[in-house]
Amino acid sequence: VHIRLMVTRGLRSTPYQDPRVIITPATIVIAPEFKQADPKTAENTLSLYTVSVRRGRPDVQDPSLNTHSKLNCITACVQSINAGADEGLMLDPQGFVATCNSTHFFIVRAGEVWTSSGDYCLDGITRGKIIEICKANDIPVFEKNFPLAKVYSADESFTTGTFAGLAPVGSVDGRTIGSGKRGAMTKRLQGLYLDLIKSGTDR
Repeated sequence: VHIRLMVTRGLRSTPYQDPRVIITPATIVIAPEFKQADPKTAENTLSLYTVSVRRGRPDVQDPSLNTHSKLNCITACVQSINAGADEGLMLDPQGFVATCNSTHFFIVRAGEVWTSSGDYCLDGITRGKIIEICKANDIPVFEKNFPLAKVYSADESFTTGTFAGLAPVGSVDGRTIGSGKRGAMTKRLQGLYLDLIKSGTDR
């Protein structure tokens, strides 16, 4: 079950952003949804497109906050759709790889797992679990800045998210990543992630 919790300040007496015009208690919406991931998601590769819109600095829009103000992510999503890709890859203000418009992004190089510094993305639960899994299984993992050139020449790539878990990436900006198919490290981490879920639910 996927549960989304949304909270806003409440109803307003007039359509204005000033919070002093709020006339009711906070509006709380809980949207539960039962759905099952397509098993093919674990094997079928995604295509990503590097969008022009960036992840912003905290003094513009704090990217660590999961707010209703996600215009940049929506714009990134639309750009990737128009480019014929599955999702948009977003850079940070310095031009380093940050994250995708709705998932987190990883690459694999020479047996090492890389993801962004985390300065310009949400503190994703699945992202964090993959980092923990790597450390627990002696897989070198790094949260660091890296440019697109390192993505294009990576051995593997994958995304992480609440619903799909780990999804392999086959191409970025039309460039094939590795073999273009799910890599050995991605497959291994998928198995370790499923084991972690099973260990937490078999009670």
